[in-house]
Amino acid sequence: MEPPVRNKVIFALVGLGLVGAVVSAFVYAAPKKPQPPVFSPAPNPFAKGIYTNGIIESYQSHGENTNVYPEVAGVVAHIFVAEGEKVEEGAPLLQIEDSVQRATAEQLESQAEASRALLEELRAQPRKESLAVVQAQAELAAANLKTTQDQLDKLMQSYALNPKSVSKDTLDNAKNAVRVAQANLEVATRQLQLTRAGAWVFDIRNQQKQYESLVRASAASRALLAKYTLRAAFKGAVLSIASSVGSYVSPQGAYDTYTQGFGPVIVLGTASPSGASRGFLAVRCYVDEILIPRLPPPADLRAKMFIRGTNISIPLEFVRMQPYVSPKIQLSNARTEKVDVRVLPLIFRFEPPPGVDVYPGQLVDVYVGDKETVNVFVGAK
Repeated sequence: MEPPVRNKVIFALVGLGLVGAVVSAFVYAAPKKPQPPVFSPAPNPFAKGIYTNGIIESYQSHGENTNVYPEVAGVVAHIFVAEGEKVEEGAPLLQIEDSVQRATAEQLESQAEASRALLEELRAQPRKESLAVVQAQAELAAANLKTTQDQLDKLMQSYALNPKSVSKDTLDNAKNAVRVAQANLEVATRQLQLTRAGAWVFDIRNQQKQYESLVRASAASRALLAKYTLRAAFKGAVLSIASSVGSYVSPQGAYDTYTQGFGPVIVLGTASPSGASRGFLAVRCYVDEILIPRLPPPADLRAKMFIRGTNISIPLEFVRMQPYVSPKIQLSNARTEKVDVRVLPLIFRFEPPPGVDVYPGQLVDVYVGDKETVNVFVGAK
């Protein structure tokens, strides 16, 4: 190719590149129309509203959701309920393997029964058969005394008539036999009196105390055995079960594989989050300590909740204030979070509108204001 022709080709390519660069710059520099948001951000419905983080929980007049921890440690043998299931007060929730404690309780019960039987035996004394035996022994001793006394009297009469008719040794033996018979009769008589008196009062008291001690030990063992079965403290619903059959639980709770920490074995709420008649749910809001002075009086408190990821907003009814400023760590439950900020919990309640599904433990956005500074305060939309 001739040099002039090659130069023309090069200049043509450079020109095309410049044109392409100008076109690309124009295309990419042109402002693009933004995509419409999936949902609108939560607007502040109050002129001077305070934003807070909130968490949904079951509604109750005091406290929070009930965290159930066992008082004993062991392997889970059976789980009687399922998550979301409604339970009555006292219903069994979870059973921990209790074979050792059950055997201990049965052993103590048997010991208490044996002690009671011995106490009744002492109280039933004298036994009729035993009394008959000692009475017969006393009669025998009396008969022996009469026999030896008669023999002695005869020897004494013979000795009085003729001293040579009875040897001194025979006479002394007869006298000794009478003394022995008298002593035997004395022993038999006292034994009869002792038998008739029955058991010694101190023996009965001692056995009574031993029986009472074993009864209390048996009751304590039974009470400890009952703790191997976790039961519902009130009528409500099972919100969460953090254990399974064969896993180990302790008073610290159940080990969570994902968070690598211990938490409650079962969480109970006052109402089920699903179903036609759900009733009220509560929202626990955490107001930053810096914003506490801006809170209106409790009688004027108003709030509105926004469900994240949706355009749904629900008005809230103020219930109570927890008068204790707690660490902000409660917002995230992060054990490693190091902050000095504290928050004041406020509790509101609401009734979920039809078609709106919310669950305890769900995080929501809440604005708190007062009735005098409401901009727009409508129901769910």
